[in-house]
Amino acid sequence: MPVDVVDLRRFYTTPLGGAARRFIGRIVHQRFGTCCGQSILGLGYATPYLDAFRADALRVLAFMPAEQGVVPWPDSGLSSSALVATGMLPLPDSCIDRVLVIHLLELTEHPRDLLSEIWRVLAPGGRMIAVTPSRAGLWARLDTTPFGHGQPFSRGQLRDLMRTALFSPTHWTEALYMPPFQNSLVRRGDALVERIGASLGLPGAGVQIVEATKELYRPVVLTQPVAQTLPGLQPVLAPQPAAGSRAATGAS
Repeated sequence: MPVDVVDLRRFYTTPLGGAARRFIGRIVHQRFGTCCGQSILGLGYATPYLDAFRADALRVLAFMPAEQGVVPWPDSGLSSSALVATGMLPLPDSCIDRVLVIHLLELTEHPRDLLSEIWRVLAPGGRMIAVTPSRAGLWARLDTTPFGHGQPFSRGQLRDLMRTALFSPTHWTEALYMPPFQNSLVRRGDALVERIGASLGLPGAGVQIVEATKELYRPVVLTQPVAQTLPGLQPVLAPQPAAGSRAATGAS
């Protein structure tokens, strides 16, 4: 079941949550760039990663699923967050340039429907980044963090899911090589562990991060026409008069 929004917000106030935001956010910002004049949508619980885009983006929205709950965001000014049904986003077609999905894909019951709705609102040439727990990582095995809930993914599973929803993966990476423990002594080596793990591509990262683009044309399945033949027609017998009628006719 989805993680409550209160627990998600509390996690990101801890030292471990701060480290996760720093390492994942660095990758997100590198891939999306400044996003000057663009529209950005965060789905799930993406607010810890959206603040850096507010200065340059045309608009930044934070949509949170009804099962999770919603919190006001940003802390000051008009709120840009909303509680939504992820299968029916309250947006017109092709209106969003960048989408960040985090703390959602692994928790939803219908991931293909979610991705199809993202495909609908994403503009041609738009890009999506999805962050999901990795099946091979320690983070998915412990439920002490939000990344330990829901269905973790392997790279192959994510690739198949993206292609089914008409997304083309363009970049793969991983993050959170550090252990998911709150102990302050363990936290001291986070940056070093993360740098070594990323540079060497070591197995066991906590999350998979995939960037994908929207395929503009849906495939059309061609079917061979089925030849329909009429059954052979049989001659119809001509009506004959009854025996009594033939006798009466001869006598006259």
